[in-house]
Amino acid sequence: MNLETRYANHPGDSKYYTTEELRQHYLIEELFIEDEVNLVYSHIDRIIAGGIMPVEKEVTLSAGKELGVSYFFQRREAGIINIGGKGKVILDGKELILNNGDGLYIGKGSKDVVFESIDTDNPPKFYFNSSPAHKSYSSRIITLEQARKLELGEKENLNVRTINQYIHPEVCESCQLVMGMTILAPGSVWNTMPCHTHERRMEVYMYFNMDEDSRVFHLMGQPEETRHVVMANEQAIISPSWSIHSGVGTSNYTFIWGMCGENIEFDDMDHVAIKDLK
Repeated sequence: MNLETRYANHPGDSKYYTTEELRQHYLIEELFIEDEVNLVYSHIDRIIAGGIMPVEKEVTLSAGKELGVSYFFQRREAGIINIGGKGKVILDGKELILNNGDGLYIGKGSKDVVFESIDTDNPPKFYFNSSPAHKSYSSRIITLEQARKLELGEKENLNVRTINQYIHPEVCESCQLVMGMTILAPGSVWNTMPCHTHERRMEVYMYFNMDEDSRVFHLMGQPEETRHVVMANEQAIISPSWSIHSGVGTSNYTFIWGMCGENIEFDDMDHVAIKDLK
Protein backbone atom coordinates (compact mmCIF):
# COMPACT_ATOMS: atom_id res chain seq x y z
CA MET A 1 0.00 0.00 0.00
CA ASN A 2 1.27 3.46 -0.92
CA LEU A 3 0.38 6.09 1.71
CA GLU A 4 1.80 9.58 1.21
CA THR A 5 1.56 12.04 4.13
CA ARG A 6 0.61 15.69 3.61
CA TYR A 7 0.80 18.19 6.49
CA ALA A 8 -1.60 21.03 7.27
CA ASN A 9 -0.54 24.66 6.90
CA HIS A 10 -1.67 28.19 7.75
CA PRO A 11 -3.87 29.97 5.15
CA GLY A 12 -1.44 32.88 5.14
CA ASP A 13 1.32 30.59 3.87
CA SER A 14 -0.60 29.70 0.72
CA LYS A 15 -0.59 33.33 -0.42
CA TYR A 16 3.11 32.98 -1.17
CA TYR A 17 3.12 29.55 -2.82
CA THR A 18 4.28 29.20 -6.39
CA THR A 19 2.17 27.17 -8.81
CA GLU A 20 4.37 24.15 -8.16
CA GLU A 21 4.07 24.55 -4.37
CA LEU A 22 0.27 24.80 -4.58
CA ARG A 23 0.20 21.57 -6.57
CA GLN A 24 2.64 19.87 -4.19
CA HIS A 25 0.55 20.66 -1.09
CA TYR A 26 -3.00 20.26 -2.40
CA LEU A 27 -3.16 18.33 -5.70
CA ILE A 28 -3.22 14.52 -5.92
CA GLU A 29 -2.01 14.02 -9.49
CA GLU A 30 -2.08 10.21 -9.77
CA LEU A 31 -4.89 8.25 -8.15
CA PHE A 32 -5.09 4.90 -9.91
CA ILE A 33 -2.09 2.58 -10.19
CA GLU A 34 -2.55 -0.98 -11.45
CA ASP A 35 -2.84 -3.52 -8.61
CA GLU A 36 -2.11 -0.91 -5.94
CA VAL A 37 -3.76 0.88 -3.03
CA ASN A 38 -2.57 4.44 -3.65
CA LEU A 39 -3.59 6.88 -0.91
CA VAL A 40 -2.77 10.30 0.54
CA TYR A 41 -3.04 10.87 4.30
CA SER A 42 -3.79 14.54 4.98
CA HIS A 43 -3.36 16.06 8.42
CA ILE A 44 -6.28 18.35 7.52
CA ASP A 45 -9.02 16.62 9.55
CA ARG A 46 -7.02 13.38 9.06
CA ILE A 47 -8.79 12.48 5.83
CA ILE A 48 -7.34 9.78 3.58
CA ALA A 49 -8.10 10.02 -0.14
CA GLY A 50 -6.94 8.06 -3.14
CA GLY A 51 -7.54 5.26 -5.60
CA ILE A 52 -7.60 1.46 -5.60
CA MET A 53 -7.39 -0.34 -8.96
CA PRO A 54 -7.11 -4.14 -8.87
CA VAL A 55 -6.44 -5.64 -12.29
CA GLU A 56 -4.58 -8.96 -12.23
CA LYS A 57 -4.24 -9.34 -8.46
CA GLU A 58 -6.25 -9.13 -5.28
CA VAL A 59 -5.46 -5.89 -3.45
CA THR A 60 -5.65 -5.72 0.34
CA LEU A 61 -6.16 -2.63 2.49
CA SER A 62 -3.74 -2.63 5.41
CA ALA A 63 -2.83 -0.28 8.27
CA GLY A 64 0.65 1.22 8.44
CA LYS A 65 2.58 3.11 11.09
CA GLU A 66 0.76 6.31 10.12
CA LEU A 67 -2.50 5.01 11.61
CA GLY A 68 -1.07 3.40 14.73
CA VAL A 69 -3.71 0.64 14.82
CA SER A 70 -3.93 -3.09 14.17
CA TYR A 71 -6.18 -2.83 11.12
CA PHE A 72 -7.31 0.03 8.87
CA PHE A 73 -10.90 0.36 10.10
CA GLN A 74 -10.15 -0.04 13.80
CA ARG A 75 -10.81 3.70 14.27
CA ARG A 76 -11.97 4.72 10.78
CA GLU A 77 -14.84 4.62 8.30
CA ALA A 78 -14.70 5.05 4.51
CA GLY A 79 -16.66 5.69 1.36
CA ILE A 80 -15.94 4.29 -2.10
CA ILE A 81 -17.41 5.22 -5.48
CA ASN A 82 -16.48 3.01 -8.44
CA ILE A 83 -15.75 5.02 -11.60
CA GLY A 84 -14.42 2.06 -13.61
CA GLY A 85 -15.60 -1.40 -14.62
CA LYS A 86 -17.41 -3.90 -12.41
CA GLY A 87 -15.41 -4.84 -9.33
CA LYS A 88 -15.59 -6.78 -6.12
CA VAL A 89 -14.99 -5.69 -2.52
CA ILE A 90 -14.75 -8.47 0.07
CA LEU A 91 -15.53 -7.25 3.60
CA ASP A 92 -14.72 -9.83 6.29
CA GLY A 93 -15.47 -12.63 3.81
CA LYS A 94 -18.66 -11.09 2.36
CA GLU A 95 -18.48 -10.38 -1.39
CA LEU A 96 -19.98 -7.10 -2.60
CA ILE A 97 -20.23 -6.28 -6.32
CA LEU A 98 -19.87 -2.64 -7.36
CA ASN A 99 -20.88 -1.58 -10.86
CA ASN A 100 -19.81 1.70 -12.40
CA GLY A 101 -21.39 4.52 -10.36
CA ASP A 102 -22.06 2.36 -7.30
CA GLY A 103 -20.94 3.57 -3.88
CA LEU A 104 -19.98 1.65 -0.76
CA TYR A 105 -19.90 2.77 2.86
CA ILE A 106 -17.50 0.81 5.09
CA GLY A 107 -18.12 1.17 8.80
CA LYS A 108 -15.71 1.20 11.72
CA GLY A 109 -14.70 -2.31 12.77
CA SER A 110 -14.36 -3.96 9.36
CA LYS A 111 -11.15 -5.99 9.54
CA ASP A 112 -10.36 -7.84 6.30
CA VAL A 113 -10.89 -5.70 3.18
CA VAL A 114 -9.92 -7.05 -0.25
CA PHE A 115 -10.50 -5.58 -3.73
CA GLU A 116 -10.74 -7.58 -6.96
CA SER A 117 -11.41 -7.02 -10.65
CA ILE A 118 -14.09 -9.03 -12.43
CA ASP A 119 -12.95 -8.18 -15.97
CA THR A 120 -9.22 -7.49 -16.26
CA ASP A 121 -9.82 -5.70 -19.58
CA ASN A 122 -12.14 -3.24 -17.83
CA PRO A 123 -10.93 -3.03 -14.22
CA PRO A 124 -12.73 -1.13 -11.47
CA LYS A 125 -11.43 2.19 -10.24
CA PHE A 126 -12.42 2.51 -6.60
CA TYR A 127 -12.14 6.15 -5.52
CA PHE A 128 -11.66 6.14 -1.76
CA ASN A 129 -12.23 8.63 1.10
CA SER A 130 -11.75 7.76 4.77
CA SER A 131 -12.11 9.73 7.99
CA PRO A 132 -11.65 8.93 11.69
CA ALA A 133 -14.73 7.41 13.35
CA HIS A 134 -15.78 6.96 16.96
CA LYS A 135 -18.92 4.88 16.31
CA SER A 136 -19.68 1.89 14.13
CA TYR A 137 -22.40 2.02 11.45
CA SER A 138 -23.43 -0.75 9.06
CA SER A 139 -21.52 -1.16 5.82
CA ARG A 140 -23.72 -1.04 2.73
CA ILE A 141 -23.82 -0.45 -1.03
CA ILE A 142 -25.49 2.72 -2.30
CA THR A 143 -26.25 2.66 -6.03
CA LEU A 144 -26.48 5.81 -8.13
CA GLU A 145 -30.24 5.29 -8.26
CA GLN A 146 -30.44 5.13 -4.45
CA ALA A 147 -28.44 8.34 -3.95
CA ARG A 148 -30.44 11.42 -2.90
CA LYS A 149 -30.64 13.82 -5.84
CA LEU A 150 -30.62 17.61 -5.98
CA GLU A 151 -31.15 19.31 -9.35
CA LEU A 152 -29.47 22.71 -9.36
CA GLY A 153 -28.29 25.47 -11.70
CA GLU A 154 -29.42 27.34 -14.82
CA LYS A 155 -28.37 27.08 -18.46
CA GLU A 156 -27.76 30.84 -18.52
CA ASN A 157 -25.15 30.45 -15.79
CA LEU A 158 -23.53 27.34 -17.32
CA ASN A 159 -23.99 25.34 -14.11
CA VAL A 160 -26.84 22.84 -14.60
CA ARG A 161 -25.91 19.85 -12.44
CA THR A 162 -27.24 16.91 -10.46
CA ILE A 163 -25.86 16.39 -6.96
CA ASN A 164 -26.01 12.71 -5.95
CA GLN A 165 -25.66 12.30 -2.19
CA TYR A 166 -24.42 8.79 -1.33
CA ILE A 167 -23.15 9.00 2.25
CA HIS A 168 -25.60 11.49 3.70
CA PRO A 169 -27.87 11.43 6.80
CA GLU A 170 -30.97 10.85 4.64
CA VAL A 171 -29.37 7.95 2.74
CA CYS A 172 -26.66 6.21 4.75
CA GLU A 173 -25.65 6.76 8.36
CA SER A 174 -22.02 7.61 9.06
CA CYS A 175 -19.92 9.01 11.87
CA GLN A 176 -18.46 12.09 10.16
CA LEU A 177 -17.86 11.27 6.48
CA VAL A 178 -20.22 12.80 3.89
CA MET A 179 -19.69 11.86 0.25
CA GLY A 180 -21.35 12.18 -3.13
CA MET A 181 -21.01 12.79 -6.85
CA THR A 182 -22.01 15.81 -8.92
CA ILE A 183 -22.70 15.41 -12.66
CA LEU A 184 -22.66 18.50 -14.87
CA ALA A 185 -25.00 18.64 -17.84
CA PRO A 186 -23.60 19.08 -21.38
CA GLY A 187 -22.87 22.77 -21.93
CA SER A 188 -22.36 23.43 -18.22
CA VAL A 189 -18.85 24.02 -16.88
CA TRP A 190 -19.12 25.77 -13.47
CA ASN A 191 -19.33 24.03 -10.11
CA THR A 192 -19.92 25.54 -6.66
CA MET A 193 -20.30 29.11 -7.90
CA PRO A 194 -21.38 31.24 -6.08
CA CYS A 195 -18.87 29.60 -3.80
CA HIS A 196 -18.62 29.02 -0.06
CA THR A 197 -16.35 27.91 2.72
CA HIS A 198 -17.19 25.83 5.79
CA GLU A 199 -14.80 26.37 8.69
CA ARG A 200 -16.18 23.29 10.39
CA ARG A 201 -15.27 20.80 7.63
CA MET A 202 -12.65 20.20 5.00
CA GLU A 203 -13.36 18.74 1.56
CA VAL A 204 -11.70 16.82 -1.25
CA TYR A 205 -12.82 17.08 -4.90
CA MET A 206 -11.97 14.47 -7.54
CA TYR A 207 -12.62 15.40 -11.18
CA PHE A 208 -13.24 12.79 -13.88
CA ASN A 209 -15.21 11.96 -17.06
CA MET A 210 -12.93 14.38 -18.92
CA ASP A 211 -11.19 13.71 -22.22
CA GLU A 212 -7.43 13.95 -22.61
CA ASP A 213 -7.42 17.59 -23.69
CA SER A 214 -9.98 18.87 -21.16
CA ARG A 215 -9.01 20.68 -17.97
CA VAL A 216 -10.71 22.09 -14.89
CA PHE A 217 -9.45 25.35 -13.42
CA HIS A 218 -10.05 24.65 -9.73
CA LEU A 219 -10.34 27.77 -7.57
CA MET A 220 -9.05 27.73 -4.01
CA GLY A 221 -7.76 30.08 -1.32
CA GLN A 222 -9.44 32.59 0.94
CA PRO A 223 -12.21 34.57 -0.79
CA GLU A 224 -10.25 37.82 -0.67
CA GLU A 225 -7.16 36.24 -2.25
CA THR A 226 -7.92 33.30 -4.53
CA ARG A 227 -5.60 30.97 -6.42
CA HIS A 228 -6.21 28.35 -9.09
CA VAL A 229 -4.89 24.88 -9.88
CA VAL A 230 -5.23 23.40 -13.38
CA MET A 231 -6.46 19.80 -13.13
CA ALA A 232 -6.68 16.92 -15.59
CA ASN A 233 -8.89 13.83 -15.66
CA GLU A 234 -8.93 11.61 -12.54
CA GLN A 235 -7.09 13.99 -10.27
CA ALA A 236 -8.11 15.12 -6.78
CA ILE A 237 -7.50 18.24 -4.71
CA ILE A 238 -7.50 18.81 -0.96
CA SER A 239 -9.51 21.82 0.20
CA PRO A 240 -8.87 23.10 3.76
CA SER A 241 -11.81 24.46 5.73
CA TRP A 242 -10.70 28.07 5.16
CA SER A 243 -10.59 27.70 1.37
CA ILE A 244 -13.22 28.10 -1.31
CA HIS A 245 -13.57 25.07 -3.60
CA SER A 246 -15.01 25.89 -6.98
CA GLY A 247 -14.08 25.30 -10.58
CA VAL A 248 -14.70 25.89 -14.26
CA GLY A 249 -13.92 23.40 -17.01
CA THR A 250 -13.14 23.56 -20.69
CA SER A 251 -16.12 21.19 -21.08
CA ASN A 252 -18.59 19.46 -18.76
CA TYR A 253 -17.27 16.88 -16.27
CA THR A 254 -18.19 14.92 -13.15
CA PHE A 255 -16.69 15.23 -9.71
CA ILE A 256 -16.81 13.33 -6.43
CA TRP A 257 -16.78 15.31 -3.20
CA GLY A 258 -15.99 14.05 0.27
CA MET A 259 -16.18 16.00 3.53
CA CYS A 260 -15.25 15.38 7.14
CA GLY A 261 -14.83 17.48 10.24
CA GLU A 262 -17.04 18.87 12.97
CA ASN A 263 -20.48 17.89 11.62
CA ILE A 264 -22.34 16.09 8.82
CA GLU A 265 -24.72 18.91 7.85
CA PHE A 266 -24.47 19.21 4.06
CA ASP A 267 -26.00 22.73 4.09
CA ASP A 268 -23.62 24.11 6.74
CA MET A 269 -21.89 26.63 4.46
CA ASP A 270 -20.53 30.16 4.76
CA HIS A 271 -21.63 31.64 1.44
CA VAL A 272 -19.45 34.09 -0.46
CA ALA A 273 -20.96 36.59 -2.91
CA ILE A 274 -19.32 36.69 -6.33
CA LYS A 275 -18.75 40.43 -5.96
CA ASP A 276 -16.60 39.79 -2.87
CA LEU A 277 -14.15 37.44 -4.59
CA LYS A 278 -10.69 38.72 -5.39
